[in-house]
Amino acid sequence: MSDTVSGEHPQAQREAAGFAAHNPSKVVADAAAAVADIPAGARVAVGGFGLCGIPSVLIDALLAQGADGLKVVSNNCGVDGTGLGLLLEGGRIDRITASYVGENKEFARQYLSGELTVELTPQGTLAERLRAGGAGVGAFFTPSGVGTPIQHGGLPWRHDADGNVVEESPAKESRVFDGREMVLEEGIVSDFALVRASVVDTRGNCRFHAAARNFNPEAAMSGRITIVEAEKVVEAGEIAPDDIHLPGIFVDRVVALTPEQAADKNIEKRTTRPEEA
Repeated sequence: MSDTVSGEHPQAQREAAGFAAHNPSKVVADAAAAVADIPAGARVAVGGFGLCGIPSVLIDALLAQGADGLKVVSNNCGVDGTGLGLLLEGGRIDRITASYVGENKEFARQYLSGELTVELTPQGTLAERLRAGGAGVGAFFTPSGVGTPIQHGGLPWRHDADGNVVEESPAKESRVFDGREMVLEEGIVSDFALVRASVVDTRGNCRFHAAARNFNPEAAMSGRITIVEAEKVVEAGEIAPDDIHLPGIFVDRVVALTPEQAADKNIEKRTTRPEEA
């Protein structure tokens, strides 16, 4: 089975709880308080692409909190020594649904040595699975992956210590729409979502900056409880309606970063040209 949670979708749960009618400040004391109730084995969606737009402060707080056996959904798993790479190195992640292994050598090592279950998913499909889960869409058809192991199954999800495949992806249902074959992909609902935004108001409305938006809105939508670390927090109403990229209905907790935390942004790979004389 894929890494999918059934049940009522996050937005409906929040509306049923009365958030739409009564929505006080969602700002919490700090990152440690925000992640304190994430339990062992929780499914956690994490925004970011590489090191761009990652919720690094919340990840550090989750590492210090100690929850293990986590089932992470993210585009990738950070890099060695940074971001989700820290949770990997600490042995806190049991399963990850991601688009690629990327530059993380520890990610590849754990996958090949049987320490980690990895469900590789096409990047656009992963984004839509997160968005669909948050919107209450149980599944959707897409042409991505038709004719490959994505459709027919057999992708290695987990190995044993000797490198033998002990869990693999199942075959997926397919149908033809307007003469084009498509495969069925399930929406993803996560227990918690960790994201980062540029400007957030006290009601949780978010604005992202440029490419740092990436997977953050979709990850936020998928979470039953969504936690946002904000580079800047403003009062409700200070973000113009047309500038809101993620409505506060999808956000449960806001962590205000210090100026130092907001400015701490790593570069995954730096390429420069020789300085001219």
